[in-house]
Amino acid sequence: MVKLTRGIDHVGITVPDIEEATTFFKKVFHAKIAYDNKKLGDEPQQGEAVEKTLGLKKGAKVIHIRILFFDNGSNLELFHYKDTEQREPVIASDLGVQHFAFYVDDIWQTAAHFVEAGGELLTEPGELLGDVEKGTGHFVYGRAPWGMLIELISYDPNQLDYPEDSETKRFTP
Repeated sequence: MVKLTRGIDHVGITVPDIEEATTFFKKVFHAKIAYDNKKLGDEPQQGEAVEKTLGLKKGAKVIHIRILFFDNGSNLELFHYKDTEQREPVIASDLGVQHFAFYVDDIWQTAAHFVEAGGELLTEPGELLGDVEKGTGHFVYGRAPWGMLIELISYDPNQLDYPEDSETKRFTP
């Protein structure tokens, strides 16, 4: 069987201000700017073809796109739109992508940076809840300054208790 997929290249996130989001991701997760696909001040991406290609509401304009790089994981593609109605950020019970997680070495230090950078933790870091992960590490959910849900997670991948019917082990950066 030919393997066609290598992994997740990026996750796209719509934010109200790319500079603010970039500052947040730099302060908390040491992100680096790879490049801007669309610079603020450039002619917006708009029109019927863009709406169809990206699945946008009629009249929406893409005014800024930036790719952020992280040392050991997927990239983030930040989008800033105008002339379109925005909904509130999703919560964990909503359909679709509802959060993503950063694997961190020191969850308490990263949680402190998260708050210092303008994020809000939903709780303090606690023990992992899943049967496979129980007793191997900690996690905490938080909201970025614009409301998006982000998880911080840290565990010992060698202590995960995989079920016998597991097809593989999970990826750990």
